[in-house]
Amino acid sequence: MDTAIKPHEVLSNHLAGDLAAVDALIRERMASHHAPRIPEVTQHLVEAGGKRLRPMLTLAAARLCGYDGPYHVHLAATVEFIHTATLLHDDVVDESSRRRGRPTANLLWDNKSSVLVGDYLFSRSFQLMVETGSLRVLDILANASATIAEGEVLQLTAAQDLATNEALYLQIIRGKTAALFSAATEVGGVIAGADAETVRALREFGDALGISFQIVDDLLDYWGDSDIGKNRGDDFRERKLTLPLIKAVAAADGNERAFWQRVIEKGDQRTGDFEQALALLERHDALEQTRREALRWSDTARRALSSLPDDPLRGMLANLAEYVVTRLR
Repeated sequence: MDTAIKPHEVLSNHLAGDLAAVDALIRERMASHHAPRIPEVTQHLVEAGGKRLRPMLTLAAARLCGYDGPYHVHLAATVEFIHTATLLHDDVVDESSRRRGRPTANLLWDNKSSVLVGDYLFSRSFQLMVETGSLRVLDILANASATIAEGEVLQLTAAQDLATNEALYLQIIRGKTAALFSAATEVGGVIAGADAETVRALREFGDALGISFQIVDDLLDYWGDSDIGKNRGDDFRERKLTLPLIKAVAAADGNERAFWQRVIEKGDQRTGDFEQALALLERHDALEQTRREALRWSDTARRALSSLPDDPLRGMLANLAEYVVTRLR
């Protein structure tokens, strides 16, 4: 077993004091004296073993830019609340039963609770943003929240549509995933008073990291196993047009396209269809091509860091971008 400390763990150890403050603030702000179900649902997901990757990006960006004030903690908690709210809503939309290796909140409670608690966390996130006193920070995170919702709706309308191409896929994941990564890093620089070039580099790093992260996540649905906290083949069963499928469909002959129309557009999935899908993905090298795309975005993220201050945190962020794609075989 590989016992080497992972890059996100190195970053977490380096930011341990800040992360403890973030966790304390999250526990304080997710409380509700009038609706005890809110902390029950929130605690189930917030404390389910997530890596706190997005709030760590905010903390790291602020510290990298020399910030020594208190509000990076507020912004990191804001980012985590936005992320948790989207997860609660996503699990309802996707009718998921498992998240981070545990039953989803909508399964343990119900869809209504998940949606309403998600709304509560969004509201809490905006309260935290306002406390920083920065209109620019509010603008960045409000725009990110709208972009995330837009990306999710776009994915919903593109689902089961074999006409979905790689450009539309990139637009979707840039909205639903990368928008929060880029906002998380950008606001860290902004709250620290960094110059425009530094803030731009942080935003570009977060964008590329988020895209790479989502491509890897989509690829693991075909290459992964249950240890990653999701069931292999979930995206296929939910008929999601992710990058591996988009590449295979684009290369399909007539018979193969008929197969994709049956299982994705019509939803007529039968025993053995997932294995057939895997065979087609391998035949057209779709998985390897997708892996290379994830690597390319990881490289883009690392290059964006080159103009940032020479600090151990810069190296930790570069290692994190590289690690995102090492989850692939």
